[in-house]
Amino acid sequence: MSEHTPLRFVTLLGSLRKASYHRAVAQTLPALAPNGVTIEPLGSIGDFPLYNADIQAEGFPAPVVAMGEAIAGADGVIIVTPEYNYSIPGGLKNAIDWLSRLPGAPFAGKPTAIQTGSPGLVGGARAQYHLRQTLVFLDAATMNKPEVMIAQIMTKVDLTGGGLTDEATRTFIAAQLTAFAAFARRVNAA
Repeated sequence: MSEHTPLRFVTLLGSLRKASYHRAVAQTLPALAPNGVTIEPLGSIGDFPLYNADIQAEGFPAPVVAMGEAIAGADGVIIVTPEYNYSIPGGLKNAIDWLSRLPGAPFAGKPTAIQTGSPGLVGGARAQYHLRQTLVFLDAATMNKPEVMIAQIMTKVDLTGGGLTDEATRTFIAAQLTAFAAFARRVNAA
C-alpha cells in the first residue's frame, strides 16, 4: 500500500449523549484528516442490546452485524470515548463484547487509534489504558503514539455546532491522524 493510497477510517463513539463533547470531537475529525483520508461515523452503540449469550444464540442483532461489517470494510478505526469511573463507559464495553463475538473478528489486525477526554486534568488516561487492554484481547493493531488525551474537554469544545475549537488540540489531533494514516498503511500492507 503506497503512501498515496486513499484510506477510509470509521469512528466508534463511546458516548451516547447527543450533546456529547466526544461526539463533537468525532464530528471534527474529517476536517482534520490528511489528504486522501476520509473519516465516517459508525452507528450508535446505543442500538446494541446488553450482551447476552441467549440473544446471540438466536442470531446477532442487526446493528451489531452492520457495525462489524463497517469495521471490517474500513482501513482503520478511531475510538473516541469519555472516561467513566476511571474506565471506559459501559455502553462501549458492551459494544466491544458484541463485536468480539462476530464471525471474522472485525477488530483482528485492524489499525485502531484511541482518543479520550475528560473534564479532569488527565484527559481520560485511565479509560485509554483500560481500552488498550481490551483491544489486546481483540488482537487489534492499536497505534501506541501519539496518544490523544484531551484534558478539560469542556473548555475545548463548542456543543452548539462548532465542534473542537481549541487550536492546539486540533493541531495535535491532526498530527495523530497523519501518524495514524501512515500506521494504517503499514499494517494493511503487511
